[in-house]
Amino acid sequence: MKISLIVARAKDNAIGKDNDLLWKIKDDLRLFKNTTAGHVVIHGRKSFESIGFPLPNRSNIIITRNKDYTANGAFVTHSLAEAIELGKKLEQNEEIFILGGAEIYSQSLDVVDRMYLSEVDGTFPEADAHFPEPNLNGWEQVKCDKYEQSEANEFAFDFCVWERV
Repeated sequence: MKISLIVARAKDNAIGKDNDLLWKIKDDLRLFKNTTAGHVVIHGRKSFESIGFPLPNRSNIIITRNKDYTANGAFVTHSLAEAIELGKKLEQNEEIFILGGAEIYSQSLDVVDRMYLSEVDGTFPEADAHFPEPNLNGWEQVKCDKYEQSEANEFAFDFCVWERV
């Protein structure tokens, strides 16, 4: 069972502001949808609420400290370990995806086997959420595709896949 994370981060590791994305990049959203479709996805509560609904064609697991929290169409857990354990019971396709936010990414860096990193060509000093800087020792980049800035993509980005070796 692979445990993966998927994130779009800027050059300064910015990933969001006010529980929202900092950019409009249609090709990255398409890659996100195609990569995670049919799998278990794990979100922190704030990330889940920023989307506003369970992502379709995925089993959604939310992590929250709030013991009374409920969400229609999603499972609720209270730790990353509990979410991964539940995901292993639900997953049919051998890969679970961690979707963030920043705190969940920080907790997951030591347990993930694969990282899907969209490296956005920009910096965002106004950001209030950042991806932790991963130590890439012990990781190998197995794929990296470049996407140009266009009408659909507000910023150029590279979609890179890293695997723990």
